[in-house]
Amino acid sequence: MMTILFIALTAGCASALMFASIISGALISLLLFYLAPLPLMVAALGWGSLGASIGGIAAAIGLGAIFGLPYCIAFALTVALPAWWLGHLALLGRPLAGVAAGNGAAPVAPPLEWYPVGRILLWAAGFAALTTIAALLTLGGDAATISAALRRGLLRIMGLRGSTPSDEMGHFADAMVAIAPAAAAIVAMMTLTLNLWLAARITTTSGRLHRPWPDLKSAALPPMTLAALSLALAVSFAGGLFTLVGEITSAALLTAYALVGFAVLHTLTLSVKGRMLWLGGTYAAVLVAGWPVLAMVVLGLADAVFGFRQRYLQRNVPPPMAAP
Repeated sequence: MMTILFIALTAGCASALMFASIISGALISLLLFYLAPLPLMVAALGWGSLGASIGGIAAAIGLGAIFGLPYCIAFALTVALPAWWLGHLALLGRPLAGVAAGNGAAPVAPPLEWYPVGRILLWAAGFAALTTIAALLTLGGDAATISAALRRGLLRIMGLRGSTPSDEMGHFADAMVAIAPAAAAIVAMMTLTLNLWLAARITTTSGRLHRPWPDLKSAALPPMTLAALSLALAVSFAGGLFTLVGEITSAALLTAYALVGFAVLHTLTLSVKGRMLWLGGTYAAVLVAGWPVLAMVVLGLADAVFGFRQRYLQRNVPPPMAAP
């Protein structure tokens, strides 16, 4: 128990320092800020969700005592809670139905069915949407007030505080304000996913991950996610604050489908010659240009509707060996 307490407090201190580093304004602090959930996720995956919860609570209290209640609440909602819950879900398993635990000669632990990766992605999308919406609501209670606050902040960053921007700069600021909520949700979704993947890699390397590495190629979102995405897209045309909520939720869910699209690509290229070249080129195009990720979104959505991976695997599974 003392070991878990030490790990929890160490992870909490590291996470709090990384979160608070944004105050410095240095460029490296932005990277540390986005990686703030990583220590708590490592604690959750390597030592259990209890360690992450203790570390998160201690870090939130420390930040609140030093910087005030807003920092405490912001850390708890955007870092500690997602890190604890996603780490808990990653280690959640149940005995596999219909599989015998042993032959009766010796007690054998039953095989476990682990919480699906696709559902973890959906939870990450939910956290990304909720934290983004909560952050925007701190700027105002209606869409006009939030947009005005975002515009003032952007003009301040551009060095135009207190002065009237030109028409060109004004149009640019308006365009950035329009896409800012969705972009924030995408960044939050990618940050949570990347932190969880890094935490799993770290605990796997150290031998502390208490579950087998999942087959990421099989990741699939629950079928009802399509209905939720359709509803979010419809709400985004309702106007006012509903538009912001719909746009943020749609962006988070579409990002989840983009990640599933990469899983589909990894599956469909299993028998392709030069597979690594194709995959490397796709990842490079997405990182450099950005817009090719739309193809991954379409691929993820198409697989959800038409089941491309299932059809591919059914055609390419080798026939069973004949009994001797």
